[in-house]
Amino acid sequence: MFAQFGAKFAAVRSVAEGLFHKRVRTLAGLSAGALILGGCLPATGPLLRADPADPGVPVPNVGYRSVVGPYTSMRPVSPSEWRQRNDRVAPSSKSGE
Repeated sequence: MFAQFGAKFAAVRSVAEGLFHKRVRTLAGLSAGALILGGCLPATGPLLRADPADPGVPVPNVGYRSVVGPYTSMRPVSPSEWRQRNDRVAPSSKSGE
């Protein structure tokens, strides 16, 4: 029984190695072809945006925005009555309840 297992394993291994080497050779060939063809392509065309080195290109104005403008203090405060605060923000109760 173990002899058959070894024979099956050897047969599967030889087939798998053959397929693997074929795939690796195919992938290497395709990669080399893509690199060769990529080297033959012309240089890219002009960019859609304006040339940053051109001083005549109009640019938007720069406005001042404070970095700490929307800051609010998050320091701890003393506890307060939470029931009254909760009653103020809770929806009004219906008369039947």
